[in-house]
Amino acid sequence: MLEQLGIKPSGVTGMETPEINFKDIPTAIASACGEEANPKFERPTYIHLNLEDLKYFEVVERQFERWGVTFANAIAINPSNPAYPTKSGKILLLGAPENGSIEVIFSKPVSFVCGRVTSSRRTTLTAYDSSGQEIARRKITEANLAGTNSPIPANALLGVRGPNIHRVAFYAFDGHLTLDDFGFIVIP
Repeated sequence: MLEQLGIKPSGVTGMETPEINFKDIPTAIASACGEEANPKFERPTYIHLNLEDLKYFEVVERQFERWGVTFANAIAINPSNPAYPTKSGKILLLGAPENGSIEVIFSKPVSFVCGRVTSSRRTTLTAYDSSGQEIARRKITEANLAGTNSPIPANALLGVRGPNIHRVAFYAFDGHLTLDDFGFIVIP
């Protein structure tokens, strides 16, 4: 299935991780700060969210709205538990106040979504179209906390690709879930 989408599996047992070559795709770093107008893109562009602009314990909802993305059930933290390390920087997103889930809604369809996930349970990333129909799903088959014997490393890359992705849900089956290095590809 992954090969049909142009994605090669990573080879790590227990997870379906895409390896994407971003060489020909421009990248934009999306800031939660600033007053710039909604950016316009003339070709597919990878948008990487800069979580470092967020304050510790800030509820994350519309901070990146001008970039076409809103969140539900996410809070920015500087993790104190070493089992949930950051991949880059000091801040990541925690599924809260409801444990184990983070939902992301896009104002315009995107074609690819990914993030670095650390979880105390198996985790799925499910993509939905505008009518709420599932169009893609990837998973990490077990917990991947840092400092454990999990064959899956903490901050595992979990991503989905599909046409017209309007919403994605990270779900850790009543576990705890963190998300770092979140990004997506916009379709002009």
